[in-house]
Amino acid sequence: MALVLRQIILALIFACCAVALIAPKAAPAADVTVILDQAKLLKLPEKVATVVLGNPLIADVSLQPGGLMVVTGKGYGMTNIVVLDRAGAVLMEKTVEVQGPGGDVVVVYRGVERGTYSCTPDCERRITLGDANAYFDAILAETAARNGMAMTTAPVR
Repeated sequence: MALVLRQIILALIFACCAVALIAPKAAPAADVTVILDQAKLLKLPEKVATVVLGNPLIADVSLQPGGLMVVTGKGYGMTNIVVLDRAGAVLMEKTVEVQGPGGDVVVVYRGVERGTYSCTPDCERRITLGDANAYFDAILAETAARNGMAMTTAPVR
């Protein structure tokens, strides 16, 4: 009986070890988290010569005076930024994760069609990746028309 109990205990220990080895690992946390369509400032190290962005569909970078870099969320996902000096040495490497909007956002599903609203304080339609094509295109056209009107000069009376 004791031998059978030992074998069962050993089998349980080996099973737990096997599960621990094959269990999915947690994704590493991003060094920089940016909300979609928002920007974040990063301080660059001294003597930067080159900035490499892994995937410009996920994030965009813009260098600013004073050793600052603006990282803007363009699409959902993770990418990386590598900063090099003139000799090609890595000065900084960061992972960037772009997350969806949080806060006062309401998502409405009509079957498989999705529409997003920003409710701060009143709910208004907003352009968000993943919305239904017709919904997205209609808001984009309205925004472009409004921006076009703002760029033209008003007639003098």
